[in-house]
Amino acid sequence: MDERTSETADPRDEIARLEARIEQLAETIEGCRKFILASRVALALGGVVLLALMLGAIAPNPTALTGGIVAVLGGFVLLGSNGSTAKEAADRMAAAEAERAELIGSIELQVVGGRETLH
Repeated sequence: MDERTSETADPRDEIARLEARIEQLAETIEGCRKFILASRVALALGGVVLLALMLGAIAPNPTALTGGIVAVLGGFVLLGSNGSTAKEAADRMAAAEAERAELIGSIELQVVGGRETLH
């Protein structure tokens, strides 16, 4: 959080700042999900190539072996790093949403129009 305190900052400005932050975190999570999917595809393809090499479906080839190993290892690395980044972003987003809800609750809201509610 920045140096402003909740007493000096306008709650509406803080809410707008938090909503922008929440949107940014949602985009981060979505990007991580795309990389997680790509890493799973790389893992699967690398595993298929290695299995095909072991079963003899693909002729022994150093390029295929290296490619399969790189795909598997790269898939694990991408899966782990993007998984932890997505979890951290989700935790930050939950905290920002809770702070936003608290700020919204602290504002004295007024009924506009003076009509009775339609319950």
